[in-house]
Amino acid sequence: MSRCAEAAAVAATVPGAGVGNAGLRRLMVPRQASFFPPPVPNPFVQQTRMGTARRIQIFFLGIILLPIRALLVALILLLAWPFAAISTACCPEKLTHPVIGWRRKITQPVLKFLGRALFFSMGFIVTVKGKVANAVEAPIFVVAPHSTFFDGIACVIAGLPSMVSRNENAQAPLVGRLLRALQPVLVSRVDPDSRKNTINEIIRRATSGGEWPQMLVFPEGTCTNRSCLITFKPGAFIPGVPVQPILLRYPNKLDTVTWTWQGYTFIQLCMLTFCQPFTRVEVEFMPVQVPNEEERNDPVLFADRVRNLMAQALGIPVTDHTYEDCRLMISAGQLTLPMEAGLVEFTKISRKLKLDWDGIRKHLDEYATIASSSKGGRIGIEEFAEYLKLPVSDVLRQLFALFDRNHDGSIDFREYVIGLAVLCNPANTEEIIQVAFKLFDVDEDGHITEEEFSTILQASLGVPDLDVSGLFKEIAQGDSVSYEEFKSFALKHPEYAKIFTTYLDLQTSHVFSLPKEAQATPSFTSNKVSPENREESASDKKDD
Repeated sequence: MSRCAEAAAVAATVPGAGVGNAGLRRLMVPRQASFFPPPVPNPFVQQTRMGTARRIQIFFLGIILLPIRALLVALILLLAWPFAAISTACCPEKLTHPVIGWRRKITQPVLKFLGRALFFSMGFIVTVKGKVANAVEAPIFVVAPHSTFFDGIACVIAGLPSMVSRNENAQAPLVGRLLRALQPVLVSRVDPDSRKNTINEIIRRATSGGEWPQMLVFPEGTCTNRSCLITFKPGAFIPGVPVQPILLRYPNKLDTVTWTWQGYTFIQLCMLTFCQPFTRVEVEFMPVQVPNEEERNDPVLFADRVRNLMAQALGIPVTDHTYEDCRLMISAGQLTLPMEAGLVEFTKISRKLKLDWDGIRKHLDEYATIASSSKGGRIGIEEFAEYLKLPVSDVLRQLFALFDRNHDGSIDFREYVIGLAVLCNPANTEEIIQVAFKLFDVDEDGHITEEEFSTILQASLGVPDLDVSGLFKEIAQGDSVSYEEFKSFALKHPEYAKIFTTYLDLQTSHVFSLPKEAQATPSFTSNKVSPENREESASDKKDD
């Protein structure tokens, strides 16, 4: 019997090979709890639908309220500017010493009053809960959820603490001077050392013993729709000093404040808010949180504990979404995918799977290539088979099921990234590629012919009339495939790793199902592959 025929015979002897769903060989992968989908699919979008009655109400109220409030806002900002100018006169843009003395004593009370007047003129009714800690008790405030530019009201209620802001904001006319009066920590986009310098400045101020004003930080780093708390960045927790959490709530029937990556624009939100009779906001100062020794050494641990406490008080879940998810969401939209397709909980995925943003962004391009022809930006079994240039078979269904972690019959981008990292990449090592090449190289001449390639895949997939000419031509540069060509293709297309090693699984299954005396000298081990030489197939059971 030829080795090609042996390959087909092996496939035929495996129970259920190529016979419906009942005979599928189960390639189980544990669904780790740490990879479960987030409780909130997309915290970066805001619903913008509004009824006709509400539109009419806003229109008629806006005729009266909008011009009055816009005029009051402009007037208060103009009144505040001279006091901000006095506070910052003769001071460098990046402060090396805090503003003290008569200038601070005169300007700070006036700016606090005008800040409250500003939000009152815009129609905000503020309810304050809890007690504001002083600079010795809590050098840093952490505010969440961060959902709008109106969240600056927390800064006013907290007594105008310093904030972290972009250097460009301090250059803006009028608003820039007001910002500088808060003695902010300025971040530069062009300075490669800006992040390190910012952290050092936060540590210096937070550990000054009350010499500097308190710091106020929005640890989420971007705006959400308040449906959850996303990952807290560790910056506010690195100094290892006590922090006071501040909760923000907007208990209004009509949400006119939420400013996310997909929803109302800045101008639209200002106009809608100004046209409301009033807008309620609750600012709650929680008890000061003091880090323990372990949390002082691990700011991420401290940040997670504070986030969990704040989420519990708000009654909302936490997720591992970050600003990087927003970038992926925008990239998905540019690739004509639904924007939410790019959301993967970047922090969790990158940490668990050892992937950086560029790597996940590359996977998004690959995913878009497969999903471009499907509706909803998800991959079905047909798109999966078409991309692999293989027919829908039992083995392909098994592979698809391993990617489809929630068993809904489709693969989203998150499942695709996890599948590649947990299933395919561990099974796509140099050793495994060599083993797979030897399996296909039936006559052991160092090259794979189309006949050999077709025979092994027919045996692996249990499809006797399988046509793999299209796939073979994609791999081969000529009439046969060399090892380098095979390796290059396997590394670029890790999805094939499980397909290429399926025949090895067939051999293993066949050997261990034979009587003991028959296992001693199996006829097909002449292809230099045997179960004893193969490590236990744990590549698809990667712990996390």
